[in-house]
Amino acid sequence: MTEAGTSGDDRDRTALLCVPFAGAGPSFFHPWRALSAGRWRVVSVELPGRERRILQTPYRNVVEAAEKSVDDIMAELGEGTRTVLFGHSLGAVLAYELVHLLSSRGVRVERLVVSGSPGPWTQRERRATGLPDDEFLARVEEFAGFRHEALDHPEMRELILPVLQADCEMHENYVPSTDEPVSVPICSIRGTFDGLVSAEQAQEWRKATTGEFTSAEIPGDHMYLVDHAREVLDLIAAESSRGR
Repeated sequence: MTEAGTSGDDRDRTALLCVPFAGAGPSFFHPWRALSAGRWRVVSVELPGRERRILQTPYRNVVEAAEKSVDDIMAELGEGTRTVLFGHSLGAVLAYELVHLLSSRGVRVERLVVSGSPGPWTQRERRATGLPDDEFLARVEEFAGFRHEALDHPEMRELILPVLQADCEMHENYVPSTDEPVSVPICSIRGTFDGLVSAEQAQEWRKATTGEFTSAEIPGDHMYLVDHAREVLDLIAAESSRGR
């Protein structure tokens, strides 16, 4: 779990808990702290196998990842903190599992914002798991619509590839821990030109909540949020204000 130093005033703000997509670490969300313009205390989930936890074995099961992360998350959030969760792709289903766990432990989850993901009960038909390394990376590049430049450096590739493979495996094999929907409002966001998640699949999240459901599209492909972080944060702010 990572965040800049927090003051008492920071603790009083709603926390925006950001859950990373496959292969990503918490540093992806560091720029969001400045972009959020003080609207939230931005907190990032740090999974094993990346950044400060690079020597730790990555998870290969979404439910296990949620269950083993929730205590650290609760400690970081602090008692009574209002929380909005955001997750993209793999992060969306991991965030969904975390909502179940956090809500059951009394955390004040105000909203779940999922991005670039079909509903949690939809099995992934296009898969990369189990492919030889080069084919795996080509398939992931096809899915994401871009290739991370670090993968072109042998030393970095050696570090990144096992984590990316583990993340894809747990995403593609994901089965929800329960058939029960959450009670918090859900907003589902999709890149307008996302070739991996259709508009209909993004709408499947409607069945994942007994609360309010909204949806939106932002120009771009599956990884639209790389270039449109400000628009994402403005949308989260608008969604959060709906319940007040």
